Amino acid sequence: SKAEAEAIEKELLEDYRFGRQQLIEIWGHACAMAITKAFPLPSLPRKQPTVLVVCGPAQNGAIGLVCARHLRIFDYEPTIFYPKRSLDPLYRDFTTQCEKMDIPFLSYLPTEVQLINDAYNAVVDAVLGAEAEAGEGREPCAAILATLKHVRIPIVSLDVPSGWDVEAGSSGGISPDVLVSLSAPKQCARRFLGRQHFVAGRFLPYDVQKKFELNPPEYPGTECVVAL
Repeated sequence: SKAEAEAIEKELLEDYRFGRQQLIEIWGHACAMAITKAFPLPSLPRKQPTVLVVCGPAQNGAIGLVCARHLRIFDYEPTIFYPKRSLDPLYRDFTTQCEKMDIPFLSYLPTEVQLINDAYNAVVDAVLGAEAEAGEGREPCAAILATLKHVRIPIVSLDVPSGWDVEAGSSGGISPDVLVSLSAPKQCARRFLGRQHFVAGRFLPYDVQKKFELNPPEYPGTECVVAL
């Protein structure tokens, strides 16, 4: 549930002394790993391994920035659309890291959906995540979701598909092809009907897994993400 997810994050930050930057880095790296599994470079339909990463103003957007940086390291060609940049110094650092790695930032998202379909192999939805209720109806998020609902290339949602209620699921939100659940799947994941569902929770301390009865899946080898 939303409350349990918040409690886990609070415990990691306060009791286990994880830093917020550290958690966002772990999650962003895991999301990039999941994308490489869902869309291996040789399987991409376009000659260029392009991926559009759409970032919202809150934590989910910061995870998207980290994900884009790791995709660049893994030889993909991410482009970021980040219309409402956070003033949080931490998020600004993540932005700077992407800029220093020559990842292009779009100044606007084409409303002509065909332009997106033609230019990219996939879209990473890092718009709202679990913070959905705070900004779904506001701009620029509402316009982004209206566009993403019509794209025909695959969408990868990070943690919670944008426009979905964390617990109840979709109420006319987007329909992603891939979902990457962070730490543990949220209740809305029961309504996910896409192609692949990954979970990135291997980093969680054993006592946290036990306390919240997460019953994590088996992670093969040294993998940080696993397909459910």
